[in-house]
Amino acid sequence: MVYMKKTALILLIVLILGFLYFVFFSSKNPQNKNNEGNTIRIGYIVYPPLLEKDANNGSLSGVSYDIVEAAAKKLGLETNWTEEVGWGTALEGLNTNRYDILGTQMWPNEAREKVAVFSVAPMDSVLYPYVKKGDTRFSSNLSALNSSEYKISAVDGELAVFIAQEDYPMAKLVALPQLSSYAEVFLNIVQGKADVSFNEPSAAADFLKSNPNTIERVGSQPVRAFGNSFAFKKNSVLLNDWNIAIQELINSGEINRILNKYGVETHYRIN
Repeated sequence: MVYMKKTALILLIVLILGFLYFVFFSSKNPQNKNNEGNTIRIGYIVYPPLLEKDANNGSLSGVSYDIVEAAAKKLGLETNWTEEVGWGTALEGLNTNRYDILGTQMWPNEAREKVAVFSVAPMDSVLYPYVKKGDTRFSSNLSALNSSEYKISAVDGELAVFIAQEDYPMAKLVALPQLSSYAEVFLNIVQGKADVSFNEPSAAADFLKSNPNTIERVGSQPVRAFGNSFAFKKNSVLLNDWNIAIQELINSGEINRILNKYGVETHYRIN
């Protein structure tokens, strides 16, 4: 009888330890930190060269795309690029649980950090003012832009809107719908519908490939410099593991290889 009690007690202890082991390692496994097992759902904004979408077959590519795929692979996660969104509604999709991460990198600011959390930035980028080729009105004094006489072209919800509102509140804002391309932002300038836009050198270079000698940068001083981060909903359990994966990609040189792949290594500064 005593022997049987001891055996039962040992079996009970083994079962308890086994259960605790399962719970502990399940909590450490990033695959269990997603509502859909080992799949991470990704919303995205089309914004070359960070995220491009083939008009014929819908396939995705770009700097952000490759970084997400590489980080997910390190974490043992499958990727599901679920939804194309606009700048103004992208963070809302995180908080309504339509996707787990915004796969196009964006710049954190005070307004965005009220509704989302941001990852380690693989690289930094800068924004410059761009005008129509040959326009010298702002060459010596960009502050002259702060006048109702001038118009700023931007996509609704993206950073240029915040810059216009904060730095040049007197200027008129020509805001395009959220899913508009950056080609349309520059075309507003070329066609005389606006005077200035604030953009990354990579976006301007992409536009100039198809529209040579149409726009130019004003001066050498950027109007903003920000880290390009990935956005998650607040209290995301995936964020810490994601940051570790991103740092590993930085340390291994993978971020640099991705930038070189798309020919934009001079447009960004790796952190």
